Amino acid sequence: MEHASSADLPIVLISVLLLLSLIASKIGGRLGIPGLLLFLVVGMLAGSEGIGHIDFSNYQATQYAGTVALAFILYSGGLETNWKTTRPVLLKGLSLATLGVVATTGLVGLVAHYLFGLPWLVSFLLGAVVSSTDASAVFSVLKERALGLKGQIRPLLEFESGVNDPMAVFLVIGLTELVIHPELPITAIIPLFLQQMLLGGVLGFGLGLLAVRVMNRINLPSDGLYTVLSIAIVGLVYGLTALVGGSGFLAVYVAGVVLGNSEFIHKRSVRQWHEGLTYLLEVGMFLLLGLLVFPSQVLAVAVPALLLSLFLMFVARPVAVFVSLALARMPRSHQGMVAWVGLRGAVPIILATFPLLADVPGAQTIFNVSFFIVLTSLLIQGTTLPSVARLLKVAAPLPHKSVMPLTYTPTGAGKNDMVEIVVPQGSAVVGKRIVDLHFPPEALILLIHRGDEYVIPKGATMIEAGDGIQILGSKQFIEEVRQRVQRTHKALLTDDPG
Repeated sequence: MEHASSADLPIVLISVLLLLSLIASKIGGRLGIPGLLLFLVVGMLAGSEGIGHIDFSNYQATQYAGTVALAFILYSGGLETNWKTTRPVLLKGLSLATLGVVATTGLVGLVAHYLFGLPWLVSFLLGAVVSSTDASAVFSVLKERALGLKGQIRPLLEFESGVNDPMAVFLVIGLTELVIHPELPITAIIPLFLQQMLLGGVLGFGLGLLAVRVMNRINLPSDGLYTVLSIAIVGLVYGLTALVGGSGFLAVYVAGVVLGNSEFIHKRSVRQWHEGLTYLLEVGMFLLLGLLVFPSQVLAVAVPALLLSLFLMFVARPVAVFVSLALARMPRSHQGMVAWVGLRGAVPIILATFPLLADVPGAQTIFNVSFFIVLTSLLIQGTTLPSVARLLKVAAPLPHKSVMPLTYTPTGAGKNDMVEIVVPQGSAVVGKRIVDLHFPPEALILLIHRGDEYVIPKGATMIEAGDGIQILGSKQFIEEVRQRVQRTHKALLTDDPG
């Protein structure tokens, strides 16, 4: 008879917690509550002071796991970043991720000093810990409510959330060093900042370009091995950059952006795999952080922590956003939405472990306050996002993404692609047979998405307004088809010399 292993029970418990979190996420989405908030609650209920009585207080393991998770989350965010939509908001995003983070750190630190009686540097350290935003909870709520955001709000939030984490990490590490070594001047962290950001950006870009070449030329024997290669890329980019004194977090994000905007083999499957991994890591981290916290200690600082959290939401974050975007041509209502989408996620709680492991005075207070701020931010801001978006008149319907039954794996050479082109109302091709359109033979029409059905194209198939034409071919000829589909009858008459 096979005896139970000591690892069997933890495996069962972890699986049960993951299942409960998935159920909580589905319920939370219907109620408009961020799933990440419910993951925290599940972890707290399973913890030493909850009904699960799981005793977990290993801050070092949490920091290590959080570092690995954050690296993969930032890399995945980079893979999903569309440079065409990000480039117009580049300066705005960099301003939010630098000036905005510093402003938030200063304002929160100022108030924390008087609320908790902490030394000035420790107070600013608390401000740095909670200075970065987490957009993943925002987009999960907006997706559940089928709510989009107008203008440049979404790409700006995506870019800010990817770049402000490395800045927050730098401030936490730098301020921790200043607290431990009070003889150092504050200006001592400036060279460290320049070194980390410069090396992180340069190495991330260079290693990202190298990763694209490796992806396309390594020719692995199995398709599934490309996801393993992608994992190795994340580890190498982060590790090599950190070893030479750069920001590994910035490097993996930049490398992800380079890969996400390049053509490489099995790109679609690699991105989908990282999307699932990111969700698993986020769930795992919030469960772990829920297990780590002691609710009784958090409740002991609840009143001043609530005041600080409200100050962060209603004063510090808006001031930081409006100052950072003061010179930007962006409507005030859009800036107001960016200010409200200042949710705090797992990063502040992970960063709060740095002062704990460094034995900084007041570190336990920083951890408990940070946890409370994350909790209230998800509860208040996360649940009101759709209402605020409608109040500011920045809400928009999410673009419909049809799931096509045919998929295409690029070779990595970037010569061919498969896209869906939607036929607009009034298009010159509406009401015409495919055979009469004389599309380039190099652009092959594979399928037509019409309503809830898929039509197999033939020469006599009539094109209707709203059809989604799935085309395989080189980018040059696909673009030619796109231009012809988007031309209207009126444009054709204007171009006709007769």
